[in-house]
Amino acid sequence: MRGSPLIHLLATSFLCLLSMVCAQLCRTPCTCPWTPPQCPQGVPLVLDGCGCCKVCARRLGESCDHLHVCDPSQGLVCQPGAGPGGHGAVCLLDEDDGSCEVNGRRYLDGETFKPNCRVLCRCDDGGFTCLPLCSEDVRLPSWDCPRPKRIQVPGRCCPEWVCDQGVTPAIQRSTAQGHQLSALVTPASADAPCPNWSTAWGPCSTTCGLGIATRVSNQNRFCQLEIQRRLCLPRPCLAARSHSSWNRPAILSK
Repeated sequence: MRGSPLIHLLATSFLCLLSMVCAQLCRTPCTCPWTPPQCPQGVPLVLDGCGCCKVCARRLGESCDHLHVCDPSQGLVCQPGAGPGGHGAVCLLDEDDGSCEVNGRRYLDGETFKPNCRVLCRCDDGGFTCLPLCSEDVRLPSWDCPRPKRIQVPGRCCPEWVCDQGVTPAIQRSTAQGHQLSALVTPASADAPCPNWSTAWGPCSTTCGLGIATRVSNQNRFCQLEIQRRLCLPRPCLAARSHSSWNRPAILSK
């Protein structure tokens, strides 16, 4: 069905008005400086909002407009009315993409990544959780290995257990010193000092809200290895996303 002449007239007038506004915002033809601007370290050059000249991308919290665009590689968008007093536009994180930033690199919502060879992380709704890839097994002293020690082997990611031979020659030189071996494998007495031996705290059992983290330690009254637990709070569980993104991992290094 054909529209009335009045509708065609209104549509034509609107297109003309829109073209006049665009002409005022974006000049044609493009007139760009001979040399591109010098941007701060880490700030990329991007095309302005008119697709004409290259400008330095605006960073988080900086003002923006139709010419000075926000850094798209960081997931920033120009939010009108976010400036001081509700005036002006400011570059903010897109609250709907659910991405997260780790060590200067941005990952999409649901994407898994490895900051290093020891942990595997997953981006989840603006935050991220990590799980250890290296075994947290415990090796107790024995008659053939009185001083087990965990060391970093060159060329391998996870540390491995070896026998510290520092005391073995002293024990083997004389059978009269056999009591030294028994002293190594028997529990420490109440008067003897207890050497501190503990693993790093494991990941939290939840991605948000209260959870439980565990470790193996001998810091108790009997100086014996046991599994210890403590409460952990990776981040609050929010019903809706906010402008700020939680980017603090609980476990990234030991």
